[in-house]
Amino acid sequence: MIRSRALALVLPAAALLVAALPATASADTPYTSYVALGDSYAAGPLIPTQIGLPPGCLRSDHNYPALVARTLDITDFRDVTCSGATTDDLAAPQSVTLGVNPPQLDALGPDTELVSMTMGGNDIGFASIIGDCATRSPLAPLGAACKDYFTAGGTDQLAARIDGAAPKIEAALEAIGERSPDAKVVLVGYPAILPDKGPGCFPVVPFSAGDVAYLRGVEKELNAMLAEQAEKAGAEYVDTYSPTIGHDICQLPGTKWIEGLVPTAPAAPVHPNALGESAMAKATVAALY
Repeated sequence: MIRSRALALVLPAAALLVAALPATASADTPYTSYVALGDSYAAGPLIPTQIGLPPGCLRSDHNYPALVARTLDITDFRDVTCSGATTDDLAAPQSVTLGVNPPQLDALGPDTELVSMTMGGNDIGFASIIGDCATRSPLAPLGAACKDYFTAGGTDQLAARIDGAAPKIEAALEAIGERSPDAKVVLVGYPAILPDKGPGCFPVVPFSAGDVAYLRGVEKELNAMLAEQAEKAGAEYVDTYSPTIGHDICQLPGTKWIEGLVPTAPAAPVHPNALGESAMAKATVAALY
């Protein structure tokens, strides 16, 4: 979900984690054309190998859309995902490092048969939320300074942001349906970033137990909103949270599918690594059958 200009990461020297392709390959897939829309959780920033233009979108050839396309043997595959994208970037150009990503919806056509989209995290300010919490939470390790900040005055700002993003997701799904009326549309949710239970792993990940519980709830609310909008639009919601429980940022390398603030595998901070993208691909393929 990050904006590419915020990336300042040196890739670790650890060996590359190679993600296996989803196991459910099918030679008789009904899909021959596939367009992938979305933000950095779909693009796979810093996961080798980075491909495509503009370079600032930070797309990987091992992101979940690429793995889905290979698993289903789809030859007409267009990946227009881009790190930092919001719903506004679906219908308008997105300026990134070394170029401009055209409006993502422009990749769709009446003959498109499959569309995936992961979107919404940047609409609620994912990068700034992580930054604010990583700064505030350590100041009260036995409290919930991040939660206190976002709920000051009796209003939960992040819940309000999720509510505000809902009509944008609704409009996006409607626009997809208008451009590709016969396409199967899957709205892919976000994986388990923090442990699904327990206090987290402070100070390795600098969120107090109270803030871990709060942020976990925020992500679940975001995914619930996406699932609701998918149902309203007649699209398929793909739950990537449940199959990634136990592979959050607090786990050891190899078990960890979501990298922490200091990655231990090639991936952007607080984003899926190659194993995480593979898990998202498997969930997406399973939703198509």
